[in-house]
Amino acid sequence: MLALQEELTATENKIAFARQFYNDQVMGLNNKIQQLPWNLIAGTGGFRPAEYFVIDEPAERQAPRVAF
Repeated sequence: MLALQEELTATENKIAFARQFYNDQVMGLNNKIQQLPWNLIAGTGGFRPAEYFVIDEPAERQAPRVAF
C-alpha cells in the first residue's frame, strides 16, 4: 500500500513537471515569435503563438481517489 502511494505521488510530480516544462517551452516560443529577426521568420513560416496548458475545472485539479 505504501509503495502504491509513493508511486502515485511520484506520478503526480512527473505530470506537474511535464506541465511546467511545456508551459516554459510555450513561453519561449511566444517570446521568440515577437522578437526580431524571429518574428519575420515566424510570420513567413506560419508560426502562431501557442496556448499554455491550463486546467480550468477545479475538479480536474484534484488527484484521483484510489480506494480498495
